[in-house]
Amino acid sequence: MNAPLIRDLGLCDYVPVWRAMQSFTAARTSDTPDELWVLQHNPVFTQGQAGKAEHMLDPHGIPVVQSDRGGQVTYHGPGQLIVYFLLDVRRGGFGVRALVDLIETSVISVLASYGVDAQLRKGAPGVYVNDCKIAALGLRVRKGGSLHGLSFNIDMDLTPFSYINPCGYPGLEVTQLRALVPPQAGLFADAQQRLLGDLSARLL
Repeated sequence: MNAPLIRDLGLCDYVPVWRAMQSFTAARTSDTPDELWVLQHNPVFTQGQAGKAEHMLDPHGIPVVQSDRGGQVTYHGPGQLIVYFLLDVRRGGFGVRALVDLIETSVISVLASYGVDAQLRKGAPGVYVNDCKIAALGLRVRKGGSLHGLSFNIDMDLTPFSYINPCGYPGLEVTQLRALVPPQAGLFADAQQRLLGDLSARLL
């Protein structure tokens, strides 16, 4: 398997990128190269396919989008690293569970490189530090191709997470890398570089 092509999309609204992922997946063939889309989103709440309305407490004017990814409600905003996985999972020889495991392991490895000890939670996809969620996952597979992916809190305003039950868990606390490491310039760019390097190596 070749390393996926990485596209850095910058700061984007959610819906146009979501529609582009759907179009990419619908049009892909057995020869279409795999891609990772790397970006940040303008403030938005997204509900997964199984999302329950009661977990959206009060959006405070932030847009709410009903998405086709897995999982419950979450928040995206500037300073959160988003990686969307546009992969041919059949060609890569792994299923959704294996891809989730790979992504979680990669985030844990990157956090360890900063001296941060992160864990998994049984039955609750994502990555946690001291019971606080730092990374969320939501994937979908269509026509053998994956779409959606990972959100990794790096250096952002976490306040909007208090407007929801994050990932459907009332009272779940969230954290971010900035709160766990000594102050440093360029933290977001550094974390992005480390994560993409680790993911690319694991996807070979």
